[in-house]
Amino acid sequence: MEQDQLNELMKARRQKMHQLKERGIDPFGKKYAPSHYSADVVDQFDELENKAVSLTGRLTGIRTHGKATFADLQDYKGRIQIYFRLDQLGEEKYSLIELFDIGDIIAVEGPVFRTKKGEITVAVHEYRLLTKSLRPLPEKWHGLKDIEMRYRQRYVDLIVNEKVRTTFIARSRIIQTMRDVLNEWGFLEMETPIMQTIAGGALARPFITYHNALDIKLYLRIATELHLKRLLVGGLDKVYEIGRIFRNEGISPFHNPEFTSVEIYQNYADYEDMMYITENLIYQCAMRVFGKSEATFQGETFDLTPPWARETMINIVRKYAGVDFSKIDDDAGALEAAREAGLELEGESSWGEILNLFFETYCEEQLRQPIFILDYPIDVSPLAKKIESDPRLTYRFEAFIAGKEVANAFTELNDPIDQRERFERQLARREAGDEEAHAMDEDFVTALEYGMPPAGGLGIGIDRIVMFLTDSPSIRDVILFPTLKPR
Repeated sequence: MEQDQLNELMKARRQKMHQLKERGIDPFGKKYAPSHYSADVVDQFDELENKAVSLTGRLTGIRTHGKATFADLQDYKGRIQIYFRLDQLGEEKYSLIELFDIGDIIAVEGPVFRTKKGEITVAVHEYRLLTKSLRPLPEKWHGLKDIEMRYRQRYVDLIVNEKVRTTFIARSRIIQTMRDVLNEWGFLEMETPIMQTIAGGALARPFITYHNALDIKLYLRIATELHLKRLLVGGLDKVYEIGRIFRNEGISPFHNPEFTSVEIYQNYADYEDMMYITENLIYQCAMRVFGKSEATFQGETFDLTPPWARETMINIVRKYAGVDFSKIDDDAGALEAAREAGLELEGESSWGEILNLFFETYCEEQLRQPIFILDYPIDVSPLAKKIESDPRLTYRFEAFIAGKEVANAFTELNDPIDQRERFERQLARREAGDEEAHAMDEDFVTALEYGMPPAGGLGIGIDRIVMFLTDSPSIRDVILFPTLKPR
């Protein structure tokens, strides 16, 4: 909409606002409690026909035909037609409708009926203006040219795009389902610090802030893992946290610097238990929120019914990259395989890092149906317990759907000596310039020295799960206010 045209429309609306005030009507009204939502009236029409109801909502269409006016009223649950008649309301009250605009929020009262065309409608016997809209709603809010504006003005996006509303209602219900299921399984919801003195629990670059009174640098958390595992040391057997995570990384259809995860930890468990939790938790979200075990994402249909497929990283690399790391014994052999494949390496790379690079390059995108990829290299898994028969690998898995990681889990490392050595190796990488290497966390090592039981831990990216279950192509479609560069 051109700025000049917008200004004229806004000016006209303000004039109507002043006219309403002159006639003794508050354009920004008071509390009003409706008896029903629009969807309730439609669903219960047989019971409500010819009975009075009251509704509140936003006008999304107005059609005047002389002595009668039809309008569309949109509320939280949907949309319904309403009907104003001159002979019912009287001339003074009917004439006020001329001062209404699309976008205004009103309350109406009156009986429910069905028109000759069969549309369920409320005959307005009384109405009240609750809020005058001073800006016109956009006529066209769809399409790529408006997509950034949709993210910047999500409030408008929610008004005019029904799919957006249903997506965020579904997101809320998915998160609530996760809470319900975990609580049913005996887990306790915990809260851990968002600002931390050490950014730990993941390999990621943190956001940095500063506390003036304490005169210290603080980091927004990149994971909740290390604090939740401290709770396992303290004797809480089954814990979880749903919360915001912050990683100072790029923005893409699958990455936002601020996102939501659920992390789950259980004493006396391992990564086999975490696989059960992952597949069943996501399955329950699909069944309880959408009533089906399948999800369709961008034209592909995925069966979320447990059990999901499982494969080791070495086997999947052999399958899709044609390189057998079970027959490569050392870093030099892995480097040679990488050169032959034309892979670009940054700095010195180990056997495990190169195996992981082959996996990310050749395999991830092939993993369409839900699958667990097991036994990640120790070099990229500083918090996972190593496999006794091959200490180059760990009891770690990631879950994939549609070629994207949705969960990451370990049999947790509870050996404080091994943990300290791994932190020290990560610290050496950090000192060599790797900003995503794990920081040394002395207090966490101290906690392990008191004794953490054998345990399993799991992190699930909630935004990605919502994307798949609601068929949303971008993570920004499932985050209400995604990170955007200021204009």
